[in-house]
Amino acid sequence: MDERTIPRFIFAAMLAAIILPACTSVRAPYQPRTGESQDTTTARNLNSQAADIMESAPDQAEALLRDALTADVYFGPAHNNLGVLLMQRGELYGAANEFEWARRLLPGHPDPRLNLGMTLELAGKTADAMDAYRSALEVYPGYLPAIMALTRAELRTRHTTDDTKSRLEDIALRSMDPTWSQWAEVQLTRLSP
Repeated sequence: MDERTIPRFIFAAMLAAIILPACTSVRAPYQPRTGESQDTTTARNLNSQAADIMESAPDQAEALLRDALTADVYFGPAHNNLGVLLMQRGELYGAANEFEWARRLLPGHPDPRLNLGMTLELAGKTADAMDAYRSALEVYPGYLPAIMALTRAELRTRHTTDDTKSRLEDIALRSMDPTWSQWAEVQLTRLSP
């Protein structure tokens, strides 16, 4: 197995981990409430319902997420989850916009940064993607999905750093996915003199 086989499963393997459930905290503009206070409880509930059906009914989930953002345009998890749907459909500009919203609204959460990185990488902006992955690691050191994404991108672009080997060792030890563990071990042997 080499690094060219990783892109086939990296996004699928990581998407499950990056959908944000309800927690506190573009294709079409939202219609935020005017003259009313934001309804975070409704946004949280709609986001939770959408997260439950994102894989089985993405169009229905998108409608729920847009309704959530109408209820509270500042509800970060709904922006993140809408970005995931848009990324899965290949609407990278819209996805990046949603992840930027989520990143600003959830400053201590790594997932919007990781998702933004994956979107940028899909758009061919690998250097920017690696910056986003590093940003995810700044807010959550040791976050394995970000370690995996950054390391894979570095190896794919041949822009390894002094930390690449230690991150590969971390992936080999901590990944619950045997494909990732095996990949990391193969890459370690390639980096060894």
